[in-house]
Amino acid sequence: MKRGVNGHISLYLAIAETKTLPLGWEVNANFKLFVYNHIQDKYLTFQDVEGGIRRFHRMKTELGFDELVPLDSFTDASKGYLLDDCCVFGAEVFVIKYYGKGESVSIMKDPLNKGHTWQISKFLAMDKEFLLTWKISNFSTIENESLLSEEVVFGEYKWQLMVYPKGYGTAEGKSLSVSLQLADWETIPSEQKVYAEYKFVIRDQVQSNHFYKKEEVTKRWFIPSGIGYGYKDFLSLSDLNDTSKGFLVNDAVIVEAEIKL
Repeated sequence: MKRGVNGHISLYLAIAETKTLPLGWEVNANFKLFVYNHIQDKYLTFQDVEGGIRRFHRMKTELGFDELVPLDSFTDASKGYLLDDCCVFGAEVFVIKYYGKGESVSIMKDPLNKGHTWQISKFLAMDKEFLLTWKISNFSTIENESLLSEEVVFGEYKWQLMVYPKGYGTAEGKSLSVSLQLADWETIPSEQKVYAEYKFVIRDQVQSNHFYKKEEVTKRWFIPSGIGYGYKDFLSLSDLNDTSKGFLVNDAVIVEAEIKL
């Protein structure tokens, strides 16, 4: 109970050690709070309804939820929030610093040893947009299962597009597959993650009726593993080879990735 709210568990994220911060300080953050359900073995997630950025400052050092979970539900053992008088809370925080970089911090309480596990992941969040354009010539003669574009430096990292001309996995022989990956993943610390928003596009070289998925923008955490993220069934091969659609012109295909860091 807090701030005059009765009958509910309240949970907040607070700025610590504010006395050490400079005069006029403020911190912009996007965050989620969690409550662990022991029975379902998963976290109940709470986030601002708009999913937007919240501003911490001298007059508002904590933000969160006054009515997180009804108290009677929280104390009901059958609901799974309390186990052996132990409850687990967590927070995932994306801090947007004034110089354009951010840091993600996940804090979870270990229900087994009743200690605390701190998981800190740094990533780039420069709020800059880039366009990676790749023209693949002699497309019909390609025999390779997959192709990698040249490495392009965006922000502090190198990126690559990967294309499977004849599809990958369940889409093989049916669709063009495309993905985006970190090219320099072997040099990135294993605990580090890179956040990016991106959209793939196949250019219509005749009428500019370019192709992209309806959801348009994908939001993803990239980890240093060599794994790319994208679509197996991005564009059907029948549409790709349909000359009236303008995707394959002079035996060349143009693949783009619009990337925001």
